[in-house]
Amino acid sequence: MPDIQPIPAVTFSTQTGNDISDRIAPPYDVLDHESKARLVAASPNNISVIDLPHLPAKTVGPDEAYHGAGNTYRQWLNEGTLVRRDTPAFFVYQQTYTVAGGTGKSGGTTFKRRGLITNVKVQPFGPSPDGQGGIHPHEQTFSAAKEDRLKLMRATQAQLSPIFGLYSDPDKAIEHLLAAVIDADKPTFTGKTHDDNVLHETWAVDDAERINAFQQAIQNKDLFIADGHHRYNTALNHFNELTTLNKPVGNAAYCLFVLISMQDPGMIVLPTHRVLGNMPNFNMDAFKKAAQGKLNIEPVAGNDPAQLEQALADSNHPHAIGLYDPSNPDAPLSIATTLDNDPLKTTHPDQSDAWRQLDVAIVQHLIVEQICQPTFCTPGTTDETITWKFPHEIAQLKELTNTDAYQLGLILRATPLDSVRQVSEAGELMPQKSTFFYPKLATGLVINPLD
Repeated sequence: MPDIQPIPAVTFSTQTGNDISDRIAPPYDVLDHESKARLVAASPNNISVIDLPHLPAKTVGPDEAYHGAGNTYRQWLNEGTLVRRDTPAFFVYQQTYTVAGGTGKSGGTTFKRRGLITNVKVQPFGPSPDGQGGIHPHEQTFSAAKEDRLKLMRATQAQLSPIFGLYSDPDKAIEHLLAAVIDADKPTFTGKTHDDNVLHETWAVDDAERINAFQQAIQNKDLFIADGHHRYNTALNHFNELTTLNKPVGNAAYCLFVLISMQDPGMIVLPTHRVLGNMPNFNMDAFKKAAQGKLNIEPVAGNDPAQLEQALADSNHPHAIGLYDPSNPDAPLSIATTLDNDPLKTTHPDQSDAWRQLDVAIVQHLIVEQICQPTFCTPGTTDETITWKFPHEIAQLKELTNTDAYQLGLILRATPLDSVRQVSEAGELMPQKSTFFYPKLATGLVINPLD
């Protein structure tokens, strides 16, 4: 892993207590007008006021929106709403949460996920030239989202929300260090995000011995970005910008991260499903005919797409995908399995084995491009291209497919963490929305000032 250092942190004041539930927020890119309004109604000092100065998220706003965010950030510092720590620190971070079901783990079970909030020295994606461990992405980024975050970083001179980074810790050396901090004292900050009912707790670590122990345990490990690709790119671009202009780099050489072990018992990846639209002539009989020689399709008893989650969990086939056809109320459920265990080897021979084995890649490049697109889309018309939505929950999938806009629901199993690692190490990027790391990290627990 690249160089990690304690954070010269800015945090919310604890003069009124260490519960800062009303001031933290989910990541900016999951918020909309309504959800941000609820946060600000609970407290005018909610971090979303600064972190999301313009809506919708991931779009570039007017310059005055970012200038206003920067002014608000400095005002909160001046009036004591935000305070600078006297001593740089790591922060041990624990999230306590419950998973509803359909996750491959017991529904309703409470989990704890632990990580380390730290500064990570920025470097280009890929293996590290100095052998200290590389930083690897797993999904594509888009220019508008990066420009939005860069404008905000320039205006605030701060990194407001952490990148979600993964590393491998099979010997559990870092897990033991995290547990020792948690067991020794009460948390420095606590907070709950009410949209998902997740409890967030942090413990400041500023003594040299413990800081050194974390640095020694984590050194030379590869780091895989789970969430926050746009923000990491922004930090790297900002650093390069300062370097090119011969300006002082300072703390901009580092990026705020939460580092979590892939082996952590609370490290859960949930599936992101698909719904396909703009196929006005879709019917399952035509789909099955077009899929001959590629897929085996078997009916599943029942009429609720939630039943497909359990059927997929029970399947031993390496590639099993649930199909929900709401236009056929008598038999809307079926499971498609590939006839070939490596069905993309002919069309994508240059991709790694790990990439070709991704169910999300098979959906995109076999089911959509080889079956649905040529069968149900008419070139040169408004129905030329399939449209997509990516629901996380079956209820969302059902709601979308019960409209005229979407004709087919695809229920997927979660992408294994080991597949994320293998594809990233191969220098490849997964199809969009390949992973859903749950729960989301909170914004506002720790801020990394760049000035």
